[in-house]
Amino acid sequence: MRRLGSGSQTTTEMPKNGMEIIRRVVPYLWPEGQTWVKRRVVIALVVLLLAKLVAVGTPFLYKAAVDALAGEGDSVGWLVSLGAVSLTVVYGMSRMLSVGFQQLRDVVFARVGQRALRQLAFETFEHMHRLSMRYHISRKTGGLSRIIERGVKGVEFLLRFLLFSIGPLIIELFLVGIVLWAAFDFWYLAVVMAVIGAYVAFTFKVTEWRVKLRKVMNDQDTDANQKAIDSLLNFETVKYFGAEGREAARYDQAMAGYEAASIKTATSLAFLNFGQSVLITLGLIIVMVMAAVGVQNGSLTVGDFVMVNAYMIQISMPLNFLGGVYREIRQALVDMGEMFDLLEQPAEIKDKPGAPDLDVRGGAVELRDVEFAYDPARPILKGISVKIEPGQKVAIVGPSGSGKSTIGRLLFRFYDVTGGSLSIDGQDLRDVTQDSLHANIGVVPQDTVLFNDTVRYNIAYGRDGATQDEIEAAARAAQIHDFIIGLPEGYETRVGERGLKLSGGEKQRVGIARTLLKNPPILLLDEATSALDTETERGIQEALARAGEGRTVLTIAHRLSTIADADRIVVLEAGEIVEEGTHADLLLKGGRYSGLWARQEAEAA
Repeated sequence: MRRLGSGSQTTTEMPKNGMEIIRRVVPYLWPEGQTWVKRRVVIALVVLLLAKLVAVGTPFLYKAAVDALAGEGDSVGWLVSLGAVSLTVVYGMSRMLSVGFQQLRDVVFARVGQRALRQLAFETFEHMHRLSMRYHISRKTGGLSRIIERGVKGVEFLLRFLLFSIGPLIIELFLVGIVLWAAFDFWYLAVVMAVIGAYVAFTFKVTEWRVKLRKVMNDQDTDANQKAIDSLLNFETVKYFGAEGREAARYDQAMAGYEAASIKTATSLAFLNFGQSVLITLGLIIVMVMAAVGVQNGSLTVGDFVMVNAYMIQISMPLNFLGGVYREIRQALVDMGEMFDLLEQPAEIKDKPGAPDLDVRGGAVELRDVEFAYDPARPILKGISVKIEPGQKVAIVGPSGSGKSTIGRLLFRFYDVTGGSLSIDGQDLRDVTQDSLHANIGVVPQDTVLFNDTVRYNIAYGRDGATQDEIEAAARAAQIHDFIIGLPEGYETRVGERGLKLSGGEKQRVGIARTLLKNPPILLLDEATSALDTETERGIQEALARAGEGRTVLTIAHRLSTIADADRIVVLEAGEIVEEGTHADLLLKGGRYSGLWARQEAEAA
């Protein structure tokens, strides 16, 4: 079975088995313990059956009206006695009744279909957040969103048309076949069955070919959409490098692939439609010729001729519908196959069965011989051992690529260590629930990303249910309250996509306020003031120092001036600890830390 994150794949690869996907969908149509859903499905099916019975009986009224007008036999008995006008009225009423039943069916089923769509969309969205960071950084957001969108819509389509199109079509063809055999003779039924057989075989064969073409078109559509979203998210970078033309050409190239695939899809559709029309028309001609001969030799009435024509048209309409429905069902299966593959992606980081919540008694953090590698061929951490006592502030410094930020990701359990252990208050992080771990750690990352919502919403994200007073208190502590109330809309100001309407320092202070509002026992500051000017940084450092009182604070820093007051400084290089001690002790040693300090002092001078 293919995996979405497994790298390249052939564009003509077929989806997983259709019956397997249908089995996945059925529980949404007939859920356990939800009687109201089952009741609605049953009512919709009953209404559907009534609609089909009325539809099959309607041509008899048409025949009776024609025979009454022509003054011919009473092959439909008492119906002729109603008179041509009355029969015509009854005929029209029956057609309206058939349509009415169909619309009533849709009304009854609407809640079932929408509930299934909502439930599946929720499950998919929830599963996406359970997947690991390793998966998300390897995926393309634009393509991923399009896969989810098409898959969820495919489920609604499949539920509706599988229940209300394929089954009813079979019932209608069966009933019409019985009527033709009973009212005329076996040869009428034989011709109709031969036409239906040829039509279905042709439709299925050509549609299977078209599914491959449609899969290519979908892949090109996903690729173009991903390129468009990626380019728009990186709007500033595009501007910096004057790459608007390059981005447009890149997008146009992707759309050219979509154009070519779309043309093939449209051409193949025209071929399919023409072939279906030829088969249906041939069947209609043959049956109508047989009926015309019957009228000429007196074995059939004009009403019989009209009724045969009505039944052939009645058959041709659902058969044409079958072609479209089958195409759409096969496409829905392709789309849903991709989405269900997504749902089957295993979560790399899982809670152990029955795992307890993290019990933070003091907030002691210990790394014991920790080893880690994103890629086994390239180890990042090589046996790191660090112990942070409750209430201590420990800083980790070192050159880029030394593994500083990786330690922060391991502490938050975005990844599990590949060797050694990482614990809080003696509890291995792999043995406790992720929710409780995340609730007890506050993170201010180097690159603060905000939701495209209001300033208030972004700060309040730190703690669900926070009051306005608490939000403002956090903003004051992060020294951004005055800036916010100076905005035209204050706390209701929208920050734009990823917070692009704010400066880097403003975004960082919103991120700090968000974490201060969370009020966790352990703070992880990953270059928390990197985007701030010197004056603002000093104020923020004071706010963070106050926020860190009584808490365990792990600071990952590049700017050494921000961690000079740390209780202990750990110097990393190439994934190993090369020095450890206080700021003063490390300067006296004249080692790696002293060299980094001297270099930064010279740059600041």
